Amino acid sequence: MESTMAAASTCPSTPKWNVNRPFLTGRFHQETKLGSGGAKLKGLSMEYVDADKVIGCYHAAIQELIVIDDLLSALVGIEGRYISIKMVQGKEDSISFQVDPSMDLTLQDSAKRVFPLCESYLLINQFVESRSQFKTGLVNHAFAAALRALLLDYQAMVAQLEHQFRLGRLSVQGLWFYCQPMMGTMQALSTVVKKVSAHNFVGSAVLNLLQSQAKAMAGDHVVRSLLEKMTQCANTAYLRILERWVYEGVIDDPYGEFFIAENKSLQKESLTQDYDAKYWQQRYSLKDDIPSFLANAAETILTTGKYLNVMRECGHNIQVPAAENSKLTSVGSNHHYLECIKAAYDYSSGELLNLIKEKYDLTAKLRSIKHYLLLDQGDFLVHFMDIAREELTKKPEDISVEKLQSLLDLALRTTAAAADPCSEDLRCCVEKTTLLKRLNTLKDLDTTQPVSDTSELEEPVSITGLETFSLGYKVQWPLSLVISRKALTKYQLIFRFLFHCKHVNRQLCAAWQVHQGARRLDMQGIAISVSSLLCRSMLRFINSFVHYLTFEVLEPNWHVMHNRLQTAKSIDEVIQYHDFFLEKCLRECLLLSPRLLKKVERLKLICLQYAAAIQRLISSSSSDISTDGTYRGSPEMGKYKQLKIRTRSQTLKLAPESTIVIESILKFEREFSAELQNLGPILSNSSGAEPYLTHLAQWILGVGKDQ
Repeated sequence: MESTMAAASTCPSTPKWNVNRPFLTGRFHQETKLGSGGAKLKGLSMEYVDADKVIGCYHAAIQELIVIDDLLSALVGIEGRYISIKMVQGKEDSISFQVDPSMDLTLQDSAKRVFPLCESYLLINQFVESRSQFKTGLVNHAFAAALRALLLDYQAMVAQLEHQFRLGRLSVQGLWFYCQPMMGTMQALSTVVKKVSAHNFVGSAVLNLLQSQAKAMAGDHVVRSLLEKMTQCANTAYLRILERWVYEGVIDDPYGEFFIAENKSLQKESLTQDYDAKYWQQRYSLKDDIPSFLANAAETILTTGKYLNVMRECGHNIQVPAAENSKLTSVGSNHHYLECIKAAYDYSSGELLNLIKEKYDLTAKLRSIKHYLLLDQGDFLVHFMDIAREELTKKPEDISVEKLQSLLDLALRTTAAAADPCSEDLRCCVEKTTLLKRLNTLKDLDTTQPVSDTSELEEPVSITGLETFSLGYKVQWPLSLVISRKALTKYQLIFRFLFHCKHVNRQLCAAWQVHQGARRLDMQGIAISVSSLLCRSMLRFINSFVHYLTFEVLEPNWHVMHNRLQTAKSIDEVIQYHDFFLEKCLRECLLLSPRLLKKVERLKLICLQYAAAIQRLISSSSSDISTDGTYRGSPEMGKYKQLKIRTRSQTLKLAPESTIVIESILKFEREFSAELQNLGPILSNSSGAEPYLTHLAQWILGVGKDQ
């Protein structure tokens, strides 16, 4: 309704003389205020009638001639000598015809039988005049034009009756007889125009009213045929708007009557900038008033035009080929118009899908995102983490994104990713919050086990780029319909989780190399043995978890989505399959299960603390040992150069220090085992409702048993 009013406010105005001078528009009657006297506008008198005398003074035969003459005038909305028109001011539907009380009673009854036809003519005529104004819309214009054509036939009938009257061949009964065929149709039409005027109907509402009235007149074949013809005429203007939409993707709707609304404030650029962008859902939307004959095809019509608009936004002015037999010129009982709409939808859907798959190569883009954001090819990441380690250990606000970007470009150029042209679309970004906090801010995610204690989500005292680093991806229109800002955010959530798991794995591997270096230097002892077992268990945990994420979640779901995309019939199906893939990956990666995710994060934190502590403890234990030679091992063992095999006395001397090391290691072991034992039952209990947790539970419980 708002769009209709907005369209009406911008349309041309009707000249004032069309309202201020009603006698130029056919309203030849006197408006009488409610409660005023019975002053009447008299017509021209006949030669044998004295206008000052009441009609009762004349003979019955003369009265009949006078009544016939007045009725012929009343039939076209003109007051007679003894038949007057009364209309309450401000109420156009309140029209009545009155006769001189002195008229012969038989003639009065005969005249009153014709009055409904006269009133119907006046109402229809006024409707035609009022609905011919610009602001009433194309449907009302077409309906008024059809009524005007009908009134021409009606007026021709009145002219023929007048001709018979002039020849002396017409009586009151004859007049009534000839008016009978028009009586039912005019009354049916007057009922329609009353409802249209009372509710100020426009567009679809007028079409629905005409169609419902036609169905209600199923018992009167003539009236029903007429109303169906009126409906067809009114439909013509509406179908022109519909035809341009489904064949060209253009809304040519100057008066806001079409059942599809366009929100021009929503731009396609928002898809890559706004997480909650509603461009695809709300740029074009359905209104409440939909023609009943199009109700079942409304969604198809909306989608057809949307597809054509996307192609036009891409610079492809593709028009659905419309043959003569596919033009939407009429709405018949054979439903041919629905077949035309379906054909237009199939064409536009196929063309847009081919455009996105072939020219813009959607599959290659998705595969590239899988390589980088889902770490399908992680060689570039290993190199990047090596050269960007110093920068990533800083606080987020101290990190130079430009420096990270240059290091990422260097890593891409020096690895297998250099052969991928899509690698140029990668960019670095550093978030301000941890993964848990970020997940909590995305309210649209369907998380299970909602977080009840918000204190558990408080930021750590200090976070670094290793917890907040992420990769972005540049996506152009029209691929942004599928890979929108929301979809990229979900990819980034998975990337951040995987990236941090890789970081934990690297730290534990470094700790394992420290143990191996100590063994090579014959630094034997209980501390080293206990620490080696714990480090191996931690490595097995993180490796099992990463294996689960990559080979049991991401890869299988990716193949399912890829196969579905090959059989997709429309871009909406592509979007649906892609969104389902991301939602399923988020859920199976535990990112939508805060309770499980916090347990995993706690385990990773213990692993990181252990890796840092064990390197520091072993380094401090060996810092006082002198050497006679130089160690020439791997680069990772550089800090263990200049070490010498301990003697028995040195081992005894460092006994208190070894006790401290063992206690620290045992503390980490207890914490790690306790968290694993807590996580195991949760996974086992949840695997019944969430089958994807079964494999993860087996791995986790296996690690726990080794403890």
